[in-house]
Amino acid sequence: MITYRLGNDLDLDAAIELYRASTLGERRPVADRARMAAMLAHANLVVRAWDGALLVGLARSLSDFSYCTYRADLAVRASHQRRGIGRELIRRSREAGGAAQIILLAAPAAEGYYPRLGFRRHPQARVLGPEEPLRGAAHGSRFGT
Repeated sequence: MITYRLGNDLDLDAAIELYRASTLGERRPVADRARMAAMLAHANLVVRAWDGALLVGLARSLSDFSYCTYRADLAVRASHQRRGIGRELIRRSREAGGAAQIILLAAPAAEGYYPRLGFRRHPQARVLGPEEPLRGAAHGSRFGT
């Protein structure tokens, strides 16, 4: 039986092992323990799924609990996928997030998953990595964010 808990009080090793077992570890800095610890510590909306003592799922988000919740990670252990755990993690995150809309960037392998849950494509999404320079005018823009 899968149980769900709210909160980011996780054992770092268990979380890293889950990321690796879910394949999300291929796109996360799992070898950088300090960065992974910071990612978990600073997430203010985390829902975890447990199969007994085994961490089998995690939804890590940043939310203002009013307007938007940014879904940073949805990880479900490969051995536990296709059991509704990811959907339930999203449902519980949404419930805890109040009236906030969920915004996410889908991993390439999961791009087809989210439309099946009702997520719609948003063509205005943009990404600027930490190693990429901020370009453009030094003064304000006429466009809002």
